[in-house]
Amino acid sequence: MACELKEKERAGIINPIFTCQPCGSQFVSIGIKDCIGIVHGGQGCVMFVRLLFSQHFKESFEIASSSVHEDGAVFGALNRVEQAVDVLLMRYPHVKVVPIITTCSTEVIGDDIDGVITKLNNGLLKEKYPGREVYLIPIHAPSFKGSMVTGYDAAVKDVVSYFAKKGEPNGKLNLITGWVNPGDVTELKHLLAAMEVDTTVLFEIESFDSPLMPDGNHVSHGNTTIEDLAGTANALGTIALNRYEGGQAAEYLESEFDVPAIIGPTPIGIRNTDSFLQNVKSLTGKSIPPSLVKERGIAIDAITDVAHLFLADKKVAIYGNPDLVIGLAEFCLDLGMKPMLLLLGDDRKDYPLDPRIKALQENVDYDMEIITNADLWELENRIKNEGLELDLILGHSKGRFTSIDNNIPMVRVGFPTYDRAGLHRYPVVGYAGAMWLAEAMANTLFTDMEYKKSKEWMLNVW
Repeated sequence: MACELKEKERAGIINPIFTCQPCGSQFVSIGIKDCIGIVHGGQGCVMFVRLLFSQHFKESFEIASSSVHEDGAVFGALNRVEQAVDVLLMRYPHVKVVPIITTCSTEVIGDDIDGVITKLNNGLLKEKYPGREVYLIPIHAPSFKGSMVTGYDAAVKDVVSYFAKKGEPNGKLNLITGWVNPGDVTELKHLLAAMEVDTTVLFEIESFDSPLMPDGNHVSHGNTTIEDLAGTANALGTIALNRYEGGQAAEYLESEFDVPAIIGPTPIGIRNTDSFLQNVKSLTGKSIPPSLVKERGIAIDAITDVAHLFLADKKVAIYGNPDLVIGLAEFCLDLGMKPMLLLLGDDRKDYPLDPRIKALQENVDYDMEIITNADLWELENRIKNEGLELDLILGHSKGRFTSIDNNIPMVRVGFPTYDRAGLHRYPVVGYAGAMWLAEAMANTLFTDMEYKKSKEWMLNVW
């Protein structure tokens, strides 16, 4: 019996877990205040990504496209970037930050966006917009490799390295959240406020849950400012919650500006949230207050109510962003559950070096598979053709048909989730997230027990 890490054996992809790198880079752009990114590629590279964001958050987001057509794919399309920047600045006087995000087509044809940005800075911006504060940032996101996760990680590093500027110490802590929900940001800010830690949250997406006001609808946008980004070089330290979603930026700030960096663990579950608070304490010197000890106790009590009787020994498959999947697996193991199959949907070669995966390989005492470069057919095939027995599936909405077709209950977690209402408001991190996850898994199993008339008598004894 062992935990086996291996790559998917098939060359093709059937029902991918992730979308492409530009999606991740666009997610970073909508987290910055006074920012609209320009995606240098076909209109679909924006349209379908905005659709994903809108489906998940039930909000509207502004992202622009250079709208490359057939002639640009043959002769080059840098003129479309110049036109896009000009139109964007004319139509949106408040915009200051303009990431220019490449795609597969524009990377293949070799468009030099770094060069065209130099041209625009020396030409258009000086001649037509003199004195206006505008920052054009090149972000290379070829979608023929990597995934939305690597695109996010690269964009965070590119944006931070563009703006970070050494100055006087600001006494703040940098927190790189990774690909999370507004509810996660609310919970993280609550934990840090309880410790009285002044924090720069990258990227501040709590406001994605936008209000509908009497004077009209509000377009959602993030609240990370240029000043926030510049000040990252002067912080007490940086905590990147996720190794693969912001780790590069934390390492950059440490190597370039001597800002101490701690990467992970993703604070999913009691154990990892404890580690997160200890990391905050070590970087800031602030103590963990009794109020958080009490919150921890409430969460443990709630988990105890369901873990032994209903969650223990339940077999679960988990797929999605790698840091999320690994964090969920660690939490499930703490609950006495058995993660049988972990699907990591990109082609990174450094997974074997991940200390969390090494820990799973050393400590798991049953047969577990971790599949890299995976797709959802890996899950479907194991259930239908290889006899994998599961009690529960954890993942985003793309796997809903596997759950439905095989009559296996499923808890929606991760991005995108579009077939359940309001889940982006609930955290999966922190003590509140641990409590919500445990109770959500239990409630899902309760419903399944009722539906299948399986051990339903257990629900009457407590």
